Amino acid sequence: MNPYLVLGIVLGYFFVLVGISWLTSRNADTQAFFTANRKSPWYLVAFGMVGATLSGVTFISVPGEVGNSAFSYLQFVFGNIVGYWLVAGILLPLYYKLNLVSIYSFLDQRFGPRSYKTGSFFFLISKLIGAAFRLFLVAGVLQIAFFDAFNIPFYLTVIVTIGLIWVYTFRGGIKTIVWTDTLQTLFLVSAVIFTIVSIAKSLDLNFGALLKEISQDQNSQIFFWDWRSGNNFFKQFLAGMFITIVMVGMDQDMMQKNLTCKNKKEAQKNMLVFSLSFLVTVFLFLGLGVLLYIFAEKNGIAIPESTDDLYPLLALHHFGLPVGVAFLLGITAAAYSSADSALTALTTSFSVDFLKIERFDEKKRQRIKMGSHLLFSILLIVVILAFKAINNESIVVAVFKVAGYTYGPILGLFIFGMYTKRKVNDKWVPWIGVSAPVICYFISQYSEILFNGYRFGFELLIVNGLITILGLLLISKKHAE
Repeated sequence: MNPYLVLGIVLGYFFVLVGISWLTSRNADTQAFFTANRKSPWYLVAFGMVGATLSGVTFISVPGEVGNSAFSYLQFVFGNIVGYWLVAGILLPLYYKLNLVSIYSFLDQRFGPRSYKTGSFFFLISKLIGAAFRLFLVAGVLQIAFFDAFNIPFYLTVIVTIGLIWVYTFRGGIKTIVWTDTLQTLFLVSAVIFTIVSIAKSLDLNFGALLKEISQDQNSQIFFWDWRSGNNFFKQFLAGMFITIVMVGMDQDMMQKNLTCKNKKEAQKNMLVFSLSFLVTVFLFLGLGVLLYIFAEKNGIAIPESTDDLYPLLALHHFGLPVGVAFLLGITAAAYSSADSALTALTTSFSVDFLKIERFDEKKRQRIKMGSHLLFSILLIVVILAFKAINNESIVVAVFKVAGYTYGPILGLFIFGMYTKRKVNDKWVPWIGVSAPVICYFISQYSEILFNGYRFGFELLIVNGLITILGLLLISKKHAE
């Protein structure tokens, strides 16, 4: 694809985002940055969350992963849906009742300051790494599509990508993101639908034939029952449910969007509608994955060594200009819809949880917010470049593997705090938080020896949370009313 055309698409897209930012951030104070003054329409939040949840990982990795694990990812998504409903019914009422800006303030009220900072710290690490993985994926695509043509190095691609995000989020924060995510979700989903339609036309398939082709393909198998496999239904389902509870319900990024709704009822309505929209969208991505492999086989196109490269390869070099443009818009939207909210959530959590921004006047708050926003922009760049140097596996697996370790202590802390009345020795909580992932890592490494060939998949998160709960139980005592 002509690099100047790519440049025009990216710049045009960016200017649209800046325009939305200008409209939404006028007279915005720090409360607007952190909570959007709790005035966001629930349906807008629901639609925008689809794009933020999918991100570049789903856009590229999930279609390619179909060739390795068929539709097994759908088992995980079924667990996600139940997780969303549990978040709507249990966690959202708690957060609205306590009127939280940072959801980790709950840990301060329940256990104490060190527990509070432990939960927030693990979120910062989790989100920083997760956002870096997602941005790395997109920066690589932009590198191939545009920057390589001008011999621009990868590190400069990353700096430009993060810089564009910083420009349109530094003033309005979450108030801006609620609106930009809506636009980005529209581009992302439209790109997938447009690609499916184009493949169907090239293969001369009508809608009925298209569905038949997908359903009869060997890569459309959904359920797997081998208990030792990482794709086992029960492991995938439970992992999907618990990862959603943690990576949505106990994640400042996703909850910050929900907490911009006017009240608890609207936030719950948003979560339910979003969950169903998410399920439909994942079906589209998996169906696209099957069609990509069918198209490659019928046209004698070699499958890339990394399945993450399959969709970009076909979209940019084999489907023609219209699909190439749609793909670039979709991947750019996928990157920005997850990265912009991640950057804002990192800024919020650090400013509220560690710098105690509420103690200061508005002028000082603005300086703290700006400094934190810049700090995490720089850290994102550093982590992306580090990941570039060491990555050697599918992005979608890497993201959830990391989350399985770093989100586990958060899961344990929240469950212990919500469902027990025991009082912990707050000074020991950080040690429990660090020890649990380390123990979990060694259990995972030697699981086949210890458990008769059993291999852990995404359910590693549950084990991590249970180890954390056990540790908290050991350093706690019954609470005297």
